[in-house]
Amino acid sequence: MPTDRLNDVPSDVLAAIAEATGPVLKAEPLTSGFNSEIAARIHTEHGLVFVKGLRADHPRVWTQQREADINPHVQGIAPRLLWRLQPIGWDLLGFEYADGHHADYAPGSPDVPLVAATLRRLGQVPCPDLPIKTMPDRMTAYTGHPELFAGDALLHTDWNNTNVLVDHDRVCLVDWAWASRGAGWIDPALWTIWLIAGGHMPDQAERWVADVPAWTAAPREAVDAFSQASARLWQEIARQSPNAWTQRMEAAATAWERHRND
Repeated sequence: MPTDRLNDVPSDVLAAIAEATGPVLKAEPLTSGFNSEIAARIHTEHGLVFVKGLRADHPRVWTQQREADINPHVQGIAPRLLWRLQPIGWDLLGFEYADGHHADYAPGSPDVPLVAATLRRLGQVPCPDLPIKTMPDRMTAYTGHPELFAGDALLHTDWNNTNVLVDHDRVCLVDWAWASRGAGWIDPALWTIWLIAGGHMPDQAERWVADVPAWTAAPREAVDAFSQASARLWQEIARQSPNAWTQRMEAAATAWERHRND
């Protein structure tokens, strides 16, 4: 989990944030997510701002650039990036604050159809001409046929429910660090695994993506191969970081792979 966030940030970094936002009235560290050293809800005279950041020498600092590059292309689906600051060894992003709760993926949850609709909307967003990762490259270690995952769709790829904020009938996708280019059916496939982890049976989970155009057009061979690759990926993650969460995701990915291939 992220650490104490703003308490360890030098005062001149806080001053840089204040210069961008106006006087900081209150800073609330947030504890969800794994990818930021700083993640906080900042109260200013003009409203709320979400700030996330990494040290400039952090091995994942490239994710800050990725999010900044992607943001203009996903307006209406993601919170708007207000500014980027790179003061004294830090890389900071300030976003419009998106209210809402983390999506509930349990069977019967009213959030599930809203997320399904957001998947369909995302499928209509053109993939920008940016140097982002491709799914064949990301999955090549887990399959003998990575070419099956190629495509020109913009993919979010991280459907952890903490990255999906629901406010009444509005859904926002946050944390685009792992945005990738690939076959359009891959995001529905990845969400299927999260639905299974949330309590759905594999066939129930697939029914929620049944009317996503890219999914309905997906070659069965490609989806079957992706289910196998995903199960191998989560098996590796669970071996490297054994805990209840990774084991739950491994079980979900394995259940989907068996459903697809048995």
